[in-house]
Amino acid sequence: MSLKTLLSQKINKKNEPSKAAKIINAESEVGRTIFGPIPAGHQREFFEHKKNVWIFHESWYELEAKKETTIRYEVRQDGVYKKPLGGKYVKIKGDELENFRKALHIYLKLVKEKIYEKH
Repeated sequence: MSLKTLLSQKINKKNEPSKAAKIINAESEVGRTIFGPIPAGHQREFFEHKKNVWIFHESWYELEAKKETTIRYEVRQDGVYKKPLGGKYVKIKGDELENFRKALHIYLKLVKEKIYEKH
């Protein structure tokens, strides 16, 4: 499922973003910053889609062809699993798991500070 499809599911009857979509967009604005500078011509998103489900999406153009990657992360009782768009779930471990944990801690801290403590 593409990011556009995911967010379009969150549109209400008046063709306006729902409250949930507005929250995801606000959190994603913060989430996209935690992986370093975004290269020119790239778009990046990182947000909590629903409880224990995280989405990382990046798109760019290369030789006039659109490229993109979307990875769904699920935090389960027995570990963290990732699923690339069109792929299968794979349990992450080692450095990848540690990097994911660090990203979540940074994300949660920044979202709390920049979105929820402001209101």
